Amino acid sequence: MKFRIQRQVEIRKIIQKENVHSQDELLGELKAKGYELTQATLSRDLKEMQVAKVAHPVKGYVYIISDETKPALTSEKNQVNYLADGFRDLRFSGNLAVIRTQPGYANTIAAVIDKAEPWEILGTVAGDDTILVIMKEGISKLDLINALVLIMPKLEGKI
Repeated sequence: MKFRIQRQVEIRKIIQKENVHSQDELLGELKAKGYELTQATLSRDLKEMQVAKVAHPVKGYVYIISDETKPALTSEKNQVNYLADGFRDLRFSGNLAVIRTQPGYANTIAAVIDKAEPWEILGTVAGDDTILVIMKEGISKLDLINALVLIMPKLEGKI
């Protein structure tokens, strides 16, 4: 399960960077980067990530992360930027992590994390500028970081 997050982060990067038009093409890109997976696993990942296909003038249809095209989510995308701007740092102790935020951001960021229901996280407890994140047993620091980046992509590079 720990490689699922890393794989999905890589899928997101490939789709955002390139005009991928088929699962075979995406599977080839992933295999070139060292990921061994089946077409069925890739299909499950694409469904879980809410990847969609849209018309492309040259390639016919290409994959996109569905939240990139929905006008109704524009304000939510701005909110994700807002949330990433409120993030200060992340610290670990055993299966606990503490996210420090700018004052007033913690409740909103914790609510976004809880709503996403990441497999790696049991739950969060938020104050004004601090969030306690309780990770499931056996989850590594990198697994949690990858889960947070999937929820709030603008955190990539800040953690």
